[in-house]
Amino acid sequence: MFYIPRGPVIDYEDKELLKFVLLTLKKLAKKSHAIMVKFDPSLFISRGLIDQETVQNSMTLAIVEELKKNKVYWTGLTKDMAENIQPRFQANIHKENFSLDQLSKSTRQAIRTARNKGLEVKFGGLDLLDDFSFLMKKTESRKNISLRGKDYYQKLLDTYPDHSFITLSFLNLPNRLKEVEQQFEKNLKTEQKFTDKTKEGKIKENQQERKRLKEEISFLKNHIDRGDSIVPLSGTLTIEFGKTSENLYAGMNEEFRHYQPAIPTWFETAQHSFERGAETHNMGGIENNLEGGLISFKSKFNPTIEEFAGEFNYPTSSLYFLFNLAYKIRKKLRSI
Repeated sequence: MFYIPRGPVIDYEDKELLKFVLLTLKKLAKKSHAIMVKFDPSLFISRGLIDQETVQNSMTLAIVEELKKNKVYWTGLTKDMAENIQPRFQANIHKENFSLDQLSKSTRQAIRTARNKGLEVKFGGLDLLDDFSFLMKKTESRKNISLRGKDYYQKLLDTYPDHSFITLSFLNLPNRLKEVEQQFEKNLKTEQKFTDKTKEGKIKENQQERKRLKEEISFLKNHIDRGDSIVPLSGTLTIEFGKTSENLYAGMNEEFRHYQPAIPTWFETAQHSFERGAETHNMGGIENNLEGGLISFKSKFNPTIEEFAGEFNYPTSSLYFLFNLAYKIRKKLRSI
């Protein structure tokens, strides 16, 4: 099988050019004994901000019909994310729709809370590779999945030295411990000032804060005793092309989830991309039904939801139908 992700890159409205490209692909595929050419062009069915009503792109639908006339099979508007190789829906932030003020109150609060807890963010390349790979291993373990290894991430950074970067959020444990211990002392002093006239709600609030601070002090001391000092919490790896940027990989240290590192890390990644000249920052795929963990998280950054037409199969052998049936069965079994 030949596979062309987000391609071929041509003017699909030029019918003669389209026919020529398809015939050329067919010749190349036959020469290599491929049974079909599967391609997933960058053709949008619809685009719009979260909760914005969208309409189907009539031009894209016309191109789909033209492809069918050229004996290309369209797999249709699939409902399950696992049915396609590339996501059919993606969350893409456009620069003009992105700023801290344009985010929801809860997202702004999450970023502010993480910063107040001592989270810091830095950008780099190979100098941050070890920490980033560590986070990806943590993500593998948490999700029970297999991801790329350190060598692959290094290859990306080596291949695109001027058009790639790692975003890393981290926590200085000794510094944070000092801050929390100071907050704990302040809490105790506040309690000492309470009288019989102090409102019950205020007393309860003080007790809850003290409990939270004690738990964090214990947590930090435990990690410091293990030899931890400056700990990576969350990271992303971004590749740039022209005026676009792609957040290709992201990982997080689950042990430090209560510091909410992912939201500020992704926010800083997008902001840094725009500062470097990007007009869009693609956060990658989301669920086709727009429900679930991916859309829930990525919607926090006010993205444009882009729906692609999906995959097309161009048969180049009489064995196509048998091969495609086997391909579908195999794909379904692997998604179980």
